Amino acid sequence: MDFFNQTGKMAIGSRLRMLTDKITNDAERIHKMYGIDIRAKWFPVFFVLAHGEAKTITAIAKEIGHSHPSVSNIVKEMVTRGIVKETKDKSDGRRNLIMLSPKGKKMSEILIEECSDMTVTIENISSEAHNDLWQAIEEWECLLSGKSLLERVKEVKKQRESKDIQITLYEPCYQEAFKSLSEEWINKYFKMEETDYAAVNNPQELIIDKGGEIFVALYKNEPVGVCALLKMNDEHYDYELSKLAVSPKVQGKGIGLLLGQAVINKVKELGGRNLYLESNTALKPAIHIYEKLGFKRIFGHSTSYQRCNIQMELILK
Repeated sequence: MDFFNQTGKMAIGSRLRMLTDKITNDAERIHKMYGIDIRAKWFPVFFVLAHGEAKTITAIAKEIGHSHPSVSNIVKEMVTRGIVKETKDKSDGRRNLIMLSPKGKKMSEILIEECSDMTVTIENISSEAHNDLWQAIEEWECLLSGKSLLERVKEVKKQRESKDIQITLYEPCYQEAFKSLSEEWINKYFKMEETDYAAVNNPQELIIDKGGEIFVALYKNEPVGVCALLKMNDEHYDYELSKLAVSPKVQGKGIGLLLGQAVINKVKELGGRNLYLESNTALKPAIHIYEKLGFKRIFGHSTSYQRCNIQMELILK
């Protein structure tokens, strides 16, 4: 088809849906040809009940891989058509059991012939084709159960966008960005404290001149994230990771992780033994980044910030 030649493989969902519709439409006509008065969407429920055992809606849903509401609606339609019936479970009056009605049982006898003919037909189509569709579907189901299409697209999107991300060192031209990004992040969740105001207004004097560093993330040459490395005067820790902030406009692109990694690399370059940070447990995405970078929670280290209720460390040597 010209449309799919234009779209390529990205339209796989639409193409599969069209193929499914074509097969489903024929399936209903095939059922009628054999005198089986069921809709194509009822077939999975009808098939599992054709073995004679009464089942609950929950059991049917689990067996055919449908949701409970979906099976419940199908059963209601089949009850109305007189194909199945509901009875109370004698061992548990709270549960309803679903089974074929006498009409449904007669239809199930014919179903054996239909299934036999259908299997031969599908095998004939497979022998004419160059690729085994049934096996391919099974492989795709296995692959997507391990990692969904959504997760895979997210990864590709992040990889593509990462080409537009650059981590650079602080320069005076980034002072306003450092200030605005830091203030935006802090004020979104907490409130600026005196130490914060001092740092964002005097980064050169209070951070860089004292042996620290500031990293700036550029996305398409626009400053969108910052992270500070502070030289600590502490008997246990050499450096502190601080002021990690990423603009909401570009969150989800892995910029926070890249900034954190840049800080860690700098500490290694400087010969630092460890890295310390303070945060708040309410900031779950940030904590996740720190854990991904290798930070572990510690206890007993004091903090000068009111908003901080968790301390973490990364041992490098």
